[in-house]
Amino acid sequence: MSELKVNSIKGVGAASAAITINNSDGTVNANLNNNVGNKNLIINGAMQISQRGTTFTPANNAETYTLDRFAASNTNDGAYTVSQSTTAPDGFSNSLKVDITTADTSIGSSQFAQILHKVEAQNLQHLAFGTSAAKNCVLSFYVRSNKTGNYGVAVLQNDNSDKQVTFQYTINSADTWERKSFLIIGDTSGVINNDNGRGFDIHFGLAAGNTFTSGSLRSSFTTFANGDLFAGQSVNLLDSTSNEWYITGVQLELGSVMTDFDHKSAAQELHLCLRYFNKKNPQYGRIGQMYTSSAIAFTMDLPCEMRASPTITNEGGLYFARQNGVALGLTAINHGSADTTTARIGLDVSSNGAAGESAFI
Repeated sequence: MSELKVNSIKGVGAASAAITINNSDGTVNANLNNNVGNKNLIINGAMQISQRGTTFTPANNAETYTLDRFAASNTNDGAYTVSQSTTAPDGFSNSLKVDITTADTSIGSSQFAQILHKVEAQNLQHLAFGTSAAKNCVLSFYVRSNKTGNYGVAVLQNDNSDKQVTFQYTINSADTWERKSFLIIGDTSGVINNDNGRGFDIHFGLAAGNTFTSGSLRSSFTTFANGDLFAGQSVNLLDSTSNEWYITGVQLELGSVMTDFDHKSAAQELHLCLRYFNKKNPQYGRIGQMYTSSAIAFTMDLPCEMRASPTITNEGGLYFARQNGVALGLTAINHGSADTTTARIGLDVSSNGAAGESAFI
């Protein structure tokens, strides 16, 4: 039997020991680099899931969801598409791509374009914001563009008068993946409510007018000011239809040091995304109930409990229904109602319906 007695283990050139051993009781303390699973507070940060489609044209003066959990918001005279791209850094399969389709070479003072991600408030409780134990966290991501220069990033803390921290990063080399990171200092005065509302809003600037760039960068949370949102952003990504911008590997993690990206399986990411959006395809049949001779209803269990009672949108036209072997005349779909676990769909029937009987939809 061999025995090795040490007080600590330290890497060559390291400032402190990686592992220390308490001589009195043999307990071990280790300085780990936080490379553990489920550390990333961003859902779909690797851009694997896109339930709504693969290419989107954001509406002006509106917020348009694109890849799951990421939205585009803009007020400008240009236009662009957002798509799920296979252009990605080593170790990733997908990215979110912004492709300029109509140029706006002169952004107005109150105009902007951005990509957004919202983090649910109750998922941020371990940051202990609003207490003396408030903890730091790190935002990091991979980014690429043919348009080099300075871009802005902001994190808004919505439960405390939209306090914000703002950062600037530089794309140094065209068409090259670069990883950026920012330390977010824990806010001892800004409580994040323990609910299903917006805890953090993360804004990635693509273009912004003077109203949103004339202020100062904020390394600690301060009261929201328009001028600080994308302070110092000099790039106008919309100034040419040749411009593209990509992002992936978005990570928000507890601690003060950026660590390796926390890769989740596609199944894990999809399950997390379903809490906020899911798309059902009932084409293989449902059993419904004729509650009057002119109306039929059926229910669909949702795949998980959703963040809130969802709205229902029909994308597939009218359904086909039969009762006792006879086709029912369907005239309209009344979306009905939903709670966080179940959706109820109503269909208007114009002929052949019999109240109280079931039907196959």
